[in-house]
Amino acid sequence: KKKRRVLFSKSQTYELERRFRQQRYLSAPEREHLASILRLSPTQVKIWFQNHRYKLKK
Repeated sequence: KKKRRVLFSKSQTYELERRFRQQRYLSAPEREHLASILRLSPTQVKIWFQNHRYKLKK
């Protein structure tokens, strides 16, 4: 069974983008912290940052 995509809420996206503007790369503890604030898994935060960096490169 395929996992469904989880869409981020507007507030989560806003916070992720705000954080991304401050720093492009998060350390593991920073990622854990941000994930707990946003009620996301650290993996979701990690992937979001990866995807966002990739989109900027294009």
